[in-house]
Amino acid sequence: MASKFKVQNIFLYAFFSTLFLASGYVLFAYLWFGNIDFIIAEKFFYISLVLFLLIVLSIFYWFFLKNQRRKDFTEISKNIPEFKSTNVDFEELSQKISSMTEGQSQEIVFLNERENYRRDFLGNISHELKTPLFSVQGYLLTLIEGGIDDENIRDKYLNRINKSVDRLIYLVKDLDMISELEKGRINIEFSTFNITALTQDVIDLLEIKAEKNNIKLTLNHPANQPVKVVGDIQKIQQVLINLVVNAINYSNPNTEVVIDFTNVDDKIKISIKDQGVGIKQNDLDRIFERFYRVDKSRNRNNGGSGLGLAIVKHILEAHKERIHVNSEVNVGSTFYFFLKKG
Repeated sequence: MASKFKVQNIFLYAFFSTLFLASGYVLFAYLWFGNIDFIIAEKFFYISLVLFLLIVLSIFYWFFLKNQRRKDFTEISKNIPEFKSTNVDFEELSQKISSMTEGQSQEIVFLNERENYRRDFLGNISHELKTPLFSVQGYLLTLIEGGIDDENIRDKYLNRINKSVDRLIYLVKDLDMISELEKGRINIEFSTFNITALTQDVIDLLEIKAEKNNIKLTLNHPANQPVKVVGDIQKIQQVLINLVVNAINYSNPNTEVVIDFTNVDDKIKISIKDQGVGIKQNDLDRIFERFYRVDKSRNRNNGGSGLGLAIVKHILEAHKERIHVNSEVNVGSTFYFFLKKG
């Protein structure tokens, strides 16, 4: 569209052009008749002159305005993609608009999910920090108010304070690790190692914890048969520890946690199976979120940070792999992942 400034310029140009033509008309009359007295005396001349001015002015205005609009639209059309065909496929155009609308709707849903996740995360982390901090505060107040004079109370409460501080340290370390993993700042040092030996070390490390929960840890593979895989041995050890601890925490007493290896093409499938409470279908998509818990009371009583599965997810993603889970409520869960053969 022509701007107001351009329209004013067109009007002035048309006006002066018309005025010039009118002056030429009067000059022509003077030269033809030798004077302009009769022209001045005739009212008809004035009427015809005004009409002439209006007609010519309108013609000029219409012509220049139309020409200016054509230029404006030509300039705008340069920024519009050209159609390869003179025929517009309205069905295709409708599908494209529908796709764009669907894409925008999905983006809105995603943003809402992220906002809900942010709120859940803030609520969960405040709860995780609040619990041990309030415990420490309560024990200290008891000691300050005279409990320190009783040796039994003092020792018991100091040990509880120490456990609460250990939990805070454990939580902060896990938060720091997952933050570094998400930012991609932790280097993955690939090497070939024996996953059988590594798994046996993890079982030995967690054997006492399993016995306290009346859980049996079983490696369903001969210890003297090495299975070579490629990965970061320290990070994969962390994955195994987190998965086995998770299996112990959620297993029913007097059951078994089985670790197994399976050959799948050029990879080894490592699975950890428990006989525990299982996971509901609507929880499966969220268990790898930070601080998300299927059974809050059970896991908090066991001192977990709520970050174990999130750490597992990020470590395996750094290995270009994924963590998978199959679960049935009141039957148990199987977590598994793959590593390339060494």
